[in-house]
This record gives sequence, structure tokens and C-alpha cells, in this order.
Amino acid sequence: MENMNSMDAGRKVCHCPHHKVMPVLVILFGLTFLLKALGVVTYDFAMITWPILVILAGLQKFATKSGMCKCC
Repeated sequence: MENMNSMDAGRKVCHCPHHKVMPVLVILFGLTFLLKALGVVTYDFAMITWPILVILAGLQKFATKSGMCKCC
């Protein structure tokens, strides 16, 4: 609970680093396809990378819902 800070509206906001995982995975997911469209990475790289990112996002959501997050 030490990661919780009060805001002006009386809400508690958690600043734990694990709350930033999902947005980072979404950015990497989009970046994979952008780089593929620009020809920076190959089709094979993109086709291997996007399922890995989706699996990581699912594992992160599963871990958060199963009680690993004690702050929220």
C-alpha cells in the first residue's frame, strides 16, 4: 500500500511498475506491425513477435487478477 498516493479528488492512484506493462506491450504490438510495414523488419519476425506479445499481455492480466497485485 506504500505505492498509493492521494489525489485532489480523493482517489487513490497506484504507482507500481507492473501497471505499466500492458501499455508497453500494446505499444510494442503496434510498433511490430509499423516496422514491418516500413520494411524495417521481415514478415517472419512480425509473425513470430505478435503472438508472443499477446501471450505476455494475457499472462500479465492473469497474474494481476490472481492476486499478485496487493496494492489495488
